[in-house]
Amino acid sequence: MCGRITQTRAAIAYAKEMGWVNADYRKYDWAPSWNVPPGSSPLLMHQLDGKNNIDSVPWGYRPQWAVDRKIPLMINSRLEKAATGPMFRGMFRSGRSIVPADGWYEWTGEKGHKQPWYIKLKSDQPVFMAAMTDMRPNKEIQPGSGFVIVTAAAEGGMVDIHDRRPVVLTASDAALWMDNSLSPAQAEEIARQMALGPEYFEWFKVSTDVNKAGQSDPHMIEAIDN
Repeated sequence: MCGRITQTRAAIAYAKEMGWVNADYRKYDWAPSWNVPPGSSPLLMHQLDGKNNIDSVPWGYRPQWAVDRKIPLMINSRLEKAATGPMFRGMFRSGRSIVPADGWYEWTGEKGHKQPWYIKLKSDQPVFMAAMTDMRPNKEIQPGSGFVIVTAAAEGGMVDIHDRRPVVLTASDAALWMDNSLSPAQAEEIARQMALGPEYFEWFKVSTDVNKAGQSDPHMIEAIDN
């Protein structure tokens, strides 16, 4: 996890859910999608300049040094290493952000026969995924720059779908996560202690049309018979 998400609401809808009365919507060429893949540029919420901002930012991180070392595109970061590991600790310290979404996909089964599942909040509210970025406001996004989603070990019945899950926070905790005046230790504590557990979610099988990254249609998040 996490390899595909859905972002089907307007940016202002995510902002309202966050309680952002005033937000700047900048730098994005975005349309609703029921199948957002890495490498695309979904919405990212942040306060990197002390303001409430929503930008369209590439999903993935592969700077030149990673290219030189033949490290593939990184789309997620394990919470267990994000704060202290050399790969992401700079982003964890000063680039914490939120990916607003409606849900995400996971797959089970053997290669060539993968069954997609859709996971969302039982309340149908947006999910606010902890993320980190090296993007900075008012600067051109450099080749290989973008964001990664922070993941933690799955719990409860979610383990049957995947052993990892995105760190999903409530709106209030997401706001704290984005406050880059917090120390890395404080932010890590929020992610560890306040991430929503499996009891808040539901998951079900969906059409294998999701397996095709170029396709996007509302039917992709509809439950199918087992």
